[in-house]
Amino acid sequence: MDVKALCRHWVHSHEEDSDTEMVFRPASYKFPPARGRKGFELKPDGTLIDHGIGPTDRRTKGKGKWKLEDDELRLGERGCRSALLARRLGDRRNPGCYTAAT
Repeated sequence: MDVKALCRHWVHSHEEDSDTEMVFRPASYKFPPARGRKGFELKPDGTLIDHGIGPTDRRTKGKGKWKLEDDELRLGERGCRSALLARRLGDRRNPGCYTAAT
């Protein structure tokens, strides 16, 4: 996985989710209208910025860590509620798209 390609703002594309995976795309992607979208930013120093939706529909931000283990992207800490494993899709229909196990 290209670490430079990972370091950006990713947004949940819930329309593309399946029963077992969540789909994230770069924030620059042309998403259809939605009431709110969760996401995260990956910084080169290993900092994770979690973008959430608060109870009053205002955006929330939280901090954490991310790391690349073999070919898996780990967001948050092991055992943390926000822990998430993501992997890059290898097919041509979804370039630059990442999925996360639910």
